[in-house]
Amino acid sequence: MLYKNLKSLILIIPTITIGIWEYVRHAFLLPYISMDLGNWLAPIIVFLVTVTLLRQLFAMMEKLQDELQQEKATTAVLEEREKIAGELHDGIAQSLFLLSVRVDRMKQTSSGEASEAYLNLRKTLHEVNEYVRQAIASLRYPATANTRPWLESLHHLIDEYILDTGMNVHLKWSISEQRLSVKEKVELYASIREALINVYKHAQAATIWILGENDGADGWKCTVSDDGIGFSVRESPPLEHSSGGFGLAIIQDRAAEMKWEFKIFRNNEKTTLELRR
Repeated sequence: MLYKNLKSLILIIPTITIGIWEYVRHAFLLPYISMDLGNWLAPIIVFLVTVTLLRQLFAMMEKLQDELQQEKATTAVLEEREKIAGELHDGIAQSLFLLSVRVDRMKQTSSGEASEAYLNLRKTLHEVNEYVRQAIASLRYPATANTRPWLESLHHLIDEYILDTGMNVHLKWSISEQRLSVKEKVELYASIREALINVYKHAQAATIWILGENDGADGWKCTVSDDGIGFSVRESPPLEHSSGGFGLAIIQDRAAEMKWEFKIFRNNEKTTLELRR
């Protein structure tokens, strides 16, 4: 029911109630009820009707107000993300790009140590530049109801990932969108994206499996599995913000903020990252 309709009903119901009471009293009850008693009964009847009907209407209004406040808060967060992404792009990303151009123009010296130092510097600079670009993409293009349907956004992400990396990705998704709030959609989308990037960079995997399914009355579970090298090389939990574990640590931080369960384990020669609510 629309907010305007609720306001109209709240205003009209007491008036209709007293009108019906006065008609019934004068048309049918006047021989049995005195004028004084009728005058006393009128506010009592209005009060009882108000308590019975208007309390439900007020509850619906409060629910609508809460949803509106939540939408405003989500919009504010997304606008702030866009602002931060713009600042990253205009400041750090452009500076890193110019610095990488200068590094690429450096002439390698004949010294083996100097040459190795140059290659390490170039590799580190490009990795940092890639992390900043990924951060900008995550901030600027989250999956929201304001762009495209969430599941469509997830398919689009996977299609682009397959195109960029050439890896095999299998998606099986049955989580209903009604179980995910707007913020959960944004954070889960970003977590899946971070997991895919982490597999590509560190797992040396050929295939990824993404599974999303309902769990219980209103819960859900999302897993990202790969057939890569696992924890023999990659960092195992507890995770820290270090090379190889940075992406996983970001997902772990997101899960903690959203109060999701976070697990990562190795089973049947597959590494699985699990998020559960």
